Amino acid sequence: MKKDERVIVVNDSLLPQEEYNPLAPAKAAFYSAVVPGLGQVYNKRYWKIPIIYAGMAAGVYFYKQQDDDYTRFRDAYKRRLAGYTDDEFQGVSTDRLINAQKTAQKNKSYSVIVTVVFYLLNVVDANVDAHLRQYEVSEDLSLQPNFDYNQFNAAPQYGMSLTYRFK
Repeated sequence: MKKDERVIVVNDSLLPQEEYNPLAPAKAAFYSAVVPGLGQVYNKRYWKIPIIYAGMAAGVYFYKQQDDDYTRFRDAYKRRLAGYTDDEFQGVSTDRLINAQKTAQKNKSYSVIVTVVFYLLNVVDANVDAHLRQYEVSEDLSLQPNFDYNQFNAAPQYGMSLTYRFK
């Protein structure tokens, strides 16, 4: 009598494995460098796109605002040097107009830096996010407060405990 033997292969249905593409990080970074936010679309992290554009738009908005203020201060200063006294900054000294021009120029530079930083963070985020897709990320994280009593100095101690369970 012959025994009926079967080989049963069980697939792991808990964690579907997606094949990792080693060129995906470079591709995501390139996409984000060409069009900000496109790397996040490639990584399917759509919620990051408004943050990127809001940061870049804030930098551009404040640059434009400071540029307009700089122009107003400069024009008023030039009119004062020409001998006119009817500018919009009545009661403001000429030295204060010079300082206002310098401050507006400095703030314009900061606005450009903020815009460039958001652009670069966009590219770096797309690259890092594509790299991290190869790792299993579990939802099994817990953060618990820890309250303890220190017996040496009779004072309470506070802390936080982050627990991660590896599968």
